[in-house]
Amino acid sequence: MYPFKFRPLLKQTLWGGERIVPFKGIASGPGRVGESWELSGVAGSESVVTEGPLAGVSLPELVGRYRGALVGEANYARYGREFPLLVKFIDARQDLSIQVHPDDRLAAERHGGRGKTEMWYVVDAEPGARLRSGFSRSVTPAEYEAHVAGHTITDVLREYEIRPGDLFFLPAGRIHSIGAGAFIAEIQQTSDITYRIYDFGRTDADGRMRELHTELAKDAIDYRVLDDYRTHYEPCRDRGVELVRCAYFTTSLYDLTAVHACNFSSLDSFVAMVFVAGAGRIMDDCGHTVAVRRGETVLIPAAVRRVVAEPGPEGLRFLTSYIG
Repeated sequence: MYPFKFRPLLKQTLWGGERIVPFKGIASGPGRVGESWELSGVAGSESVVTEGPLAGVSLPELVGRYRGALVGEANYARYGREFPLLVKFIDARQDLSIQVHPDDRLAAERHGGRGKTEMWYVVDAEPGARLRSGFSRSVTPAEYEAHVAGHTITDVLREYEIRPGDLFFLPAGRIHSIGAGAFIAEIQQTSDITYRIYDFGRTDADGRMRELHTELAKDAIDYRVLDDYRTHYEPCRDRGVELVRCAYFTTSLYDLTAVHACNFSSLDSFVAMVFVAGAGRIMDDCGHTVAVRRGETVLIPAAVRRVVAEPGPEGLRFLTSYIG
């Protein structure tokens, strides 16, 4: 095994923009790309290796072949061939729908799947771009239904004007929406279960209103109100800064101007490296060297104990995410 790159899965959406293709350095691509799935084991949208002797092998096949050496022994025992994280870049030209995701219990009960806890790291933001996260005041389930019916649900949601580097952690059950002008990296549980609550009266390419899941969402929503739904951290150059630690992933940020050694020897997990700015290269402890740039995601097998990241002249900024 070696550090794996995968073919991005570009998803065209009604609300998608034009920034993902150039951000990733793709020579040409479709328009209105709302999402690039970087690392995915979701059925029907499996990532495929692009380089090296295992080019053409899908992520689930890799997990089945290398098991704990790829994902970590505990992760393989827990998830089997199911890769437990889904990594995306998201570019919103329009507001996304107001939505919520069920937790593990509800997702298993209703859909036989997993819940969806996620995080957003803001890569870029147009002036005035906003994210919605959580309620701005106490709301009962009955009031929630009335606000949806009255097209006033946004009146009771907390909105945040965003800038690059902002961070939001969204446990399953938190009502949320990505606003127009936001460009984010999203790391989440492997789940594609979304309850669409309100869609601003938008229609699809055939002029039809998209399906809403108002009733399903009512029991999935966490109605608790927080003072602040942002996740705060202190940026620091040339070392890792932990951003999020939860039962499903631990994510850190590295903003490098000099060579840095990432020690993964204590982990029983793969590491996803999500490059959000700059360029450079990484070297693992088996002698593999991989050139990297913004817009790429690299999967480091659990068997790798150490990765050295060497930034280019413009620096190198990336997220690392693992389980444990």
